[in-house]
Amino acid sequence: MHLHLKLLLAAGLYITGCNQSANSNQSATDTTTMPAEVQSVETANGSAFKKEGNLAFVSKSGADTLRKIDIQLAQTDQQREDGLMYRKSMSDDQGMLFIFPDMDERSFWMKNTYISLDIIYIDDKMEIVSIQKYATPLSETSLPSFKKAQYVLEVNGGFADKYHIAYGDKIAYTKL
Repeated sequence: MHLHLKLLLAAGLYITGCNQSANSNQSATDTTTMPAEVQSVETANGSAFKKEGNLAFVSKSGADTLRKIDIQLAQTDQQREDGLMYRKSMSDDQGMLFIFPDMDERSFWMKNTYISLDIIYIDDKMEIVSIQKYATPLSETSLPSFKKAQYVLEVNGGFADKYHIAYGDKIAYTKL
């Protein structure tokens, strides 16, 4: 009986290895056809991070760049609705920038979002107006901006503390 279980385990590991090799070969093929600036990076759950821009955090004084990250953009209603839902991981140098057509008080929740996030609300002058830190994964609790915002940036939970991002700091971003 133990031999039977060992054979099943070995077969399962072999199949998994073959699938990973096939996926690696597929990814390598895909990357050669895509420009470097729009390459997708697979996440743990299979949804891909698609680099669509660069973002820099600038200190209140404007003298220092606090941190630079790659961003994926959420510009349409559907993209904003989906956000980072169902992703199981994101690297510390990535984030999602939600772009709204107007200034308004915003509120986000963590429904179907498996990773803790810092939700950074930004006004039309690119100034951070509020931050909801360490948002609880899968929570349906409303996380309001408390002030009007036109942009919302989602980054890993703890990002704002780790890189000293605070109210009054600014962002600058470019689309690729």
